[in-house]
Amino acid sequence: MKAPPQIDFVDGADAKARLVDIAAGLRAASVIPYLGPGLVELCRSDMPTTPEALASFFASKVTPPRRARGNAWASAQHIEISKHRSAVTTLMTQAFARPVEPTRLHHHLASLSLPVIVDAWYDAAMRAALGERDGWGEVQGITRIGNGENRWYRFYDSLGQEVDSAVAGSWATVLYKPHGSVQPANNFLISDADYVEALTEIDIQTPIPDIIKKRRTGQTFLFIGCRFNDQLLRSYARQIIKRSADTHYAIVDPDALSRNELRFLLEQGLTPLVIGLPCAVEILITH
Repeated sequence: MKAPPQIDFVDGADAKARLVDIAAGLRAASVIPYLGPGLVELCRSDMPTTPEALASFFASKVTPPRRARGNAWASAQHIEISKHRSAVTTLMTQAFARPVEPTRLHHHLASLSLPVIVDAWYDAAMRAALGERDGWGEVQGITRIGNGENRWYRFYDSLGQEVDSAVAGSWATVLYKPHGSVQPANNFLISDADYVEALTEIDIQTPIPDIIKKRRTGQTFLFIGCRFNDQLLRSYARQIIKRSADTHYAIVDPDALSRNELRFLLEQGLTPLVIGLPCAVEILITH
């Protein structure tokens, strides 16, 4: 058996000092936040905040086959095949229907002049926080199942109206939801079938919006509340940060990391900061 990858964790005072510098980078618009479902756990919401919890939600509605148990993407695929795509959308809408109160970090990020905010979960907390200001819009990944469109994503303005991609160039901040969102139009990439084409072409960047490719150039990413314990999540993160800066950071719990996650951190040059999420949020907000 191969030994687990060796990685240098940054913890204690050093981790806090790095976060102070990152907070300054956020204010200077040189750091892009990449938000995962772990951040929403601070909202004390009753919605699913992990893919595993989402799989459990599906299982409470439709009994999945053994191979799909515990896997949100396979569970959604089973529902899509055994029922209909509309059943998947209905269940996802139910799972994320209750509005989520944005955290202090959501509000803080919304107050900054960030070129891009990546949000990799299906809730609308970041949209709600941004709704308090002007000069922003959103681009969401969309399913290509049954819509007859040759598009990978759609653009929405701050009022939730779909707009042409050309409008996005005028937005000071672009909220990027690569997997879709419950707001404003119930767009969800969730089933295995949704990801077949996307993962086939993501290496050549086709599913990544041009405005994201342009605005990530030279930028450092900070992963907050993210896990990389699934190949799909790793593939998306890898391609979204491609051709950006050489230095990136991730807030992690070292005891929870799988071998594949450790390997991913090493491969992508992500500096792992060992610090509790509430403490990290406090530093990012106050410095």
